[in-house]
Amino acid sequence: MPKTRTQLLSALAAAIAIAAPMAAHAGDKEVPRTNTFGGDCVKCELSGRRMPGSHFINANFSGAVLVGANLSEGHLLSSNFTGADLTGAILSDSQIINVLFVNATLSHTKFRDAQATGSNFQDANLSGADFSDGAAQGSNFTQAQMVEAILRSTDLTGATLTRVIARKANFHDATLRGANLSYGHFEGAVFKNAEMEMAVMNSGNFDGADFKDANLRRAYIMGADLSKARNLTQDQIDEACGDSRTRLPSGLTVKTCSGRIPIPHVRVMVVPPAPPAPPAPPAPPPGRNYLVAPQIAE
Repeated sequence: MPKTRTQLLSALAAAIAIAAPMAAHAGDKEVPRTNTFGGDCVKCELSGRRMPGSHFINANFSGAVLVGANLSEGHLLSSNFTGADLTGAILSDSQIINVLFVNATLSHTKFRDAQATGSNFQDANLSGADFSDGAAQGSNFTQAQMVEAILRSTDLTGATLTRVIARKANFHDATLRGANLSYGHFEGAVFKNAEMEMAVMNSGNFDGADFKDANLRRAYIMGADLSKARNLTQDQIDEACGDSRTRLPSGLTVKTCSGRIPIPHVRVMVVPPAPPAPPAPPAPPPGRNYLVAPQIAE
């Protein structure tokens, strides 16, 4: 049966009634979203991806390629990035807790203001990486490549930096209390005003390193080569502990520690970050106006 004019108007009114709230919802403010990653993403190709604020929880990204990716303000918890390539990636202002970066490529990666607590960077390439104003308490950097890395004002309390290659690295104003720098290569590194109380520097090479105003109280320098270190004073050395193998600049002498040399153990408490607050709910849509079409008697 052909539709009457009144029936067509009724259908149009119904369409308007449905479209009106949809248009109202379309104007609502978008609800913020958080990307959360878990499970396996082995050897994923994610170069250049923009993922700020993402959460990586118990995720396996071993061998993944994230060159130049933006992971700033992220939360990385108990995840695996072993062998991953994060060259030039951005992880500034991130929470990085108990994460594996073993043998990862992190050259020129930005960790500024990041909290990388209790994480493992063993054998990683951190050349030119920037940890400025961040923290890596209790983290493991054993045998990492840290040439020209920037660790200015970084908290490395209790960190392990044994056998690292950290030539020309910048530790200006860094906290290395109880850190282990044994057998490391720190030629030309900067330790100006660094806090190195109880740091273990045994058998390390500090040729040309700058120790101006560094605190070496109770630091262990047995077998360390400081013969060409710069800005070392007798007052600093008087507070350190060495042995007959310690090499110092001409005119400086070190006291010999007797008995067994204790290796300081600094306990670092790993406290997971508080969960983020849920996003605010969207504003309710405005009141709906309904157009009621009159009923037409057949």
